[in-house]
Amino acid sequence: MTRDEFQTATGVSRETALGFDRWRELLVEVNAHTNLVGRSTLDDFWERHALDSLQLMELLPPDTRSVADLGAGAGFPGLALALAFRDRAIDARVVLIDSVTKKTAFLNRVIDELDLAAEARTIRVEDMDPSESFQLVTARAFAPLNKLLGFAAPLLKTGVVGLFFKGRHYRDELTEARKHWTFDCEVIPSQTGDGVILRISEVQRVR
Repeated sequence: MTRDEFQTATGVSRETALGFDRWRELLVEVNAHTNLVGRSTLDDFWERHALDSLQLMELLPPDTRSVADLGAGAGFPGLALALAFRDRAIDARVVLIDSVTKKTAFLNRVIDELDLAAEARTIRVEDMDPSESFQLVTARAFAPLNKLLGFAAPLLKTGVVGLFFKGRHYRDELTEARKHWTFDCEVIPSQTGDGVILRISEVQRVR
Protein backbone atom coordinates (compact mmCIF):
# COMPACT_ATOMS: atom_id res chain seq x y z
CA MET A 1 0.00 0.00 0.00
CA THR A 2 1.23 3.50 -0.87
CA ARG A 3 0.47 6.81 0.77
CA ASP A 4 -2.02 7.68 -1.96
CA GLU A 5 -3.73 4.29 -1.60
CA PHE A 6 -3.90 4.85 2.17
CA GLN A 7 -5.47 8.28 1.62
CA THR A 8 -8.05 6.81 -0.76
CA ALA A 9 -8.85 3.90 1.54
CA THR A 10 -9.33 6.06 4.63
CA GLY A 11 -10.69 9.28 3.18
CA VAL A 12 -8.25 11.43 5.16
CA SER A 13 -7.14 14.75 3.75
CA ARG A 14 -3.91 15.14 1.81
CA GLU A 15 -2.52 17.15 4.73
CA THR A 16 -3.24 14.30 7.12
CA ALA A 17 -1.74 11.72 4.76
CA LEU A 18 1.40 13.88 4.59
CA GLY A 19 1.42 13.96 8.40
CA PHE A 20 1.41 10.17 8.46
CA ASP A 21 4.22 10.20 5.90
CA ARG A 22 6.36 12.53 7.99
CA TRP A 23 5.78 10.27 11.01
CA ARG A 24 6.94 7.35 8.86
CA GLU A 25 10.10 9.22 7.83
CA LEU A 26 10.95 10.04 11.44
CA LEU A 27 10.26 6.44 12.42
CA VAL A 28 12.66 5.11 9.78
CA GLU A 29 15.30 7.61 10.93
CA VAL A 30 15.05 6.85 14.66
CA ASN A 31 14.42 3.12 14.27
CA ALA A 32 17.85 2.79 12.68
CA HIS A 33 19.38 3.19 16.17
CA THR A 34 16.46 2.78 18.60
CA ASN A 35 14.22 -0.25 18.41
CA LEU A 36 10.69 1.13 18.08
CA VAL A 37 9.18 -1.40 15.66
CA GLY A 38 10.48 -4.42 13.79
CA ARG A 39 12.54 -3.06 10.91
CA SER A 40 10.98 -5.52 8.48
CA THR A 41 7.54 -4.02 9.16
CA LEU A 42 8.51 -0.54 7.99
CA ASP A 43 8.22 -1.55 4.34
CA ASP A 44 4.53 -2.18 5.04
CA PHE A 45 4.01 0.94 7.14
CA TRP A 46 0.83 2.08 5.42
CA GLU A 47 -1.21 -1.08 5.95
CA ARG A 48 0.47 -2.83 8.88
CA HIS A 49 0.82 0.25 11.05
CA ALA A 50 -1.12 3.27 9.74
CA LEU A 51 -4.29 1.61 8.43
CA ASP A 52 -4.28 -0.96 11.22
CA SER A 53 -4.26 1.82 13.82
CA LEU A 54 -6.70 4.10 12.05
CA GLN A 55 -9.45 1.45 11.94
CA LEU A 56 -10.09 2.28 15.61
CA MET A 57 -11.76 5.54 14.57
CA GLU A 58 -14.81 3.62 13.40
CA LEU A 59 -15.06 1.84 16.77
CA LEU A 60 -14.79 4.78 19.16
CA PRO A 61 -17.75 5.85 21.29
CA PRO A 62 -19.04 8.97 19.49
CA ASP A 63 -18.30 11.32 22.39
CA THR A 64 -14.68 10.24 22.85
CA ARG A 65 -12.55 13.24 23.72
CA SER A 66 -9.75 11.71 25.81
CA VAL A 67 -7.66 8.62 25.04
CA ALA A 68 -4.93 6.78 26.92
CA ASP A 69 -2.59 4.65 24.78
CA LEU A 70 -0.79 2.17 27.02
CA GLY A 71 2.70 0.99 26.08
CA ALA A 72 2.63 3.46 23.22
CA GLY A 73 6.01 2.52 21.68
CA ALA A 74 6.24 4.14 18.25
CA GLY A 75 2.77 5.69 18.61
CA PHE A 76 0.46 3.02 17.25
CA PRO A 77 -2.42 3.60 17.59
CA GLY A 78 -2.23 6.80 19.67
CA LEU A 79 -0.59 9.14 17.16
CA ALA A 80 -2.80 7.79 14.38
CA LEU A 81 -5.86 8.69 16.46
CA ALA A 82 -4.48 12.17 17.17
CA LEU A 83 -3.99 12.74 13.43
CA ALA A 84 -7.49 11.45 12.70
CA PHE A 85 -9.11 13.58 15.39
CA ARG A 86 -7.55 16.68 13.82
CA ASP A 87 -8.54 15.52 10.35
CA ARG A 88 -12.16 15.33 11.48
CA ALA A 89 -11.98 18.57 13.50
CA ILE A 90 -12.68 16.67 16.74
CA ASP A 91 -11.40 18.42 19.87
CA ALA A 92 -9.83 15.41 21.59
CA ARG A 93 -6.56 14.70 23.38
CA VAL A 94 -4.41 11.59 23.34
CA VAL A 95 -2.03 10.65 26.17
CA LEU A 96 0.66 8.15 25.17
CA ILE A 97 2.21 6.17 28.03
CA ASP A 98 5.57 4.42 27.85
CA SER A 99 8.26 3.71 30.44
CA VAL A 100 11.17 3.99 27.97
CA THR A 101 12.58 7.50 27.69
CA LYS A 102 13.89 7.01 24.14
CA LYS A 103 10.42 6.05 22.98
CA THR A 104 8.65 9.00 24.61
CA ALA A 105 11.34 11.32 23.23
CA PHE A 106 10.50 10.04 19.76
CA LEU A 107 6.76 10.42 20.38
CA ASN A 108 7.14 13.98 21.62
CA ARG A 109 9.30 14.82 18.60
CA VAL A 110 6.50 13.65 16.28
CA ILE A 111 3.86 15.41 18.37
CA ASP A 112 5.80 18.69 18.27
CA GLU A 113 6.62 18.51 14.58
CA LEU A 114 3.05 17.68 13.55
CA ASP A 115 1.52 19.98 16.20
CA LEU A 116 -0.81 17.29 17.54
CA ALA A 117 -3.20 17.48 20.49
CA ALA A 118 -1.29 14.78 22.33
CA GLU A 119 1.39 14.24 24.94
CA ALA A 120 3.79 11.41 25.71
CA ARG A 121 4.59 10.58 29.33
CA THR A 122 7.57 8.60 30.56
CA ILE A 123 5.91 6.55 33.27
CA ARG A 124 5.06 2.93 34.01
CA VAL A 125 1.40 2.22 33.34
CA GLU A 126 0.89 0.87 36.85
CA ASP A 127 2.13 4.19 38.27
CA MET A 128 -0.52 6.28 36.52
CA ASP A 129 -2.86 8.27 38.75
CA PRO A 130 -6.09 6.22 38.86
CA SER A 131 -8.09 9.38 39.52
CA GLU A 132 -7.27 10.64 36.02
CA SER A 133 -10.20 10.04 33.70
CA PHE A 134 -10.17 8.87 30.09
CA GLN A 135 -13.07 7.90 27.85
CA LEU A 136 -11.05 5.33 25.92
CA VAL A 137 -8.09 3.13 26.80
CA THR A 138 -6.18 1.35 24.05
CA ALA A 139 -3.07 -0.78 23.61
CA ARG A 140 -1.35 -2.55 20.74
CA ALA A 141 1.32 -5.24 21.18
CA PHE A 142 1.72 -4.32 24.84
CA ALA A 143 0.97 -7.30 27.10
CA PRO A 144 -1.08 -10.51 27.30
CA LEU A 145 -4.72 -9.70 28.07
CA ASN A 146 -4.67 -10.92 31.67
CA LYS A 147 -1.69 -8.69 32.47
CA LEU A 148 -3.05 -5.85 30.34
CA LEU A 149 -6.32 -5.81 32.30
CA GLY A 150 -4.31 -5.58 35.50
CA PHE A 151 -2.73 -2.40 34.17
CA ALA A 152 -5.87 -0.99 32.59
CA ALA A 153 -8.50 -1.87 35.21
CA PRO A 154 -7.98 1.31 37.31
CA LEU A 155 -8.62 3.39 34.16
CA LEU A 156 -11.56 1.33 32.90
CA LYS A 157 -14.09 2.98 35.17
CA THR A 158 -17.80 2.55 34.60
CA GLY A 159 -18.65 3.70 31.08
CA VAL A 160 -15.03 3.63 29.87
CA VAL A 161 -14.20 1.38 26.92
CA GLY A 162 -11.00 -0.50 26.18
CA LEU A 163 -10.03 -1.27 22.58
CA PHE A 164 -7.16 -3.74 22.53
CA PHE A 165 -5.41 -5.20 19.48
CA LYS A 166 -4.81 -8.94 19.69
CA GLY A 167 -3.40 -11.60 17.37
CA ARG A 168 -4.90 -14.84 16.16
CA HIS A 169 -4.36 -16.53 19.54
CA TYR A 170 -6.73 -14.12 21.27
CA ARG A 171 -9.05 -16.94 22.39
CA ASP A 172 -6.30 -18.37 24.60
CA GLU A 173 -5.75 -14.93 26.12
CA LEU A 174 -9.47 -14.52 26.78
CA THR A 175 -9.63 -17.92 28.47
CA GLU A 176 -6.73 -17.07 30.77
CA ALA A 177 -8.03 -13.57 31.53
CA ARG A 178 -11.48 -14.85 32.51
CA LYS A 179 -9.87 -16.88 35.29
CA HIS A 180 -8.98 -13.61 36.99
CA TRP A 181 -11.41 -11.01 35.65
CA THR A 182 -15.04 -10.55 34.72
CA PHE A 183 -15.70 -8.23 31.78
CA ASP A 184 -17.92 -7.59 28.80
CA CYS A 185 -16.15 -8.31 25.52
CA GLU A 186 -16.95 -7.90 21.84
CA VAL A 187 -14.56 -9.49 19.35
CA ILE A 188 -14.13 -7.36 16.21
CA PRO A 189 -12.19 -8.79 13.24
CA SER A 190 -9.28 -6.62 12.14
CA GLN A 191 -9.47 -5.01 8.70
CA THR A 192 -5.78 -5.61 8.08
CA GLY A 193 -4.94 -9.18 9.03
CA ASP A 194 -5.95 -12.25 10.99
CA GLY A 195 -5.99 -10.48 14.35
CA VAL A 196 -8.88 -8.89 16.21
CA ILE A 197 -9.75 -5.86 18.29
CA LEU A 198 -11.31 -6.60 21.67
CA ARG A 199 -13.87 -4.05 22.87
CA ILE A 200 -13.82 -4.50 26.65
CA SER A 201 -15.77 -2.81 29.43
CA GLU A 202 -17.15 -3.42 32.93
CA VAL A 203 -13.90 -4.92 34.18
CA GLN A 204 -13.84 -6.39 37.68
CA ARG A 205 -11.29 -8.67 39.35
CA VAL A 206 -12.67 -12.08 40.28
CA ARG A 207 -13.23 -12.26 44.03
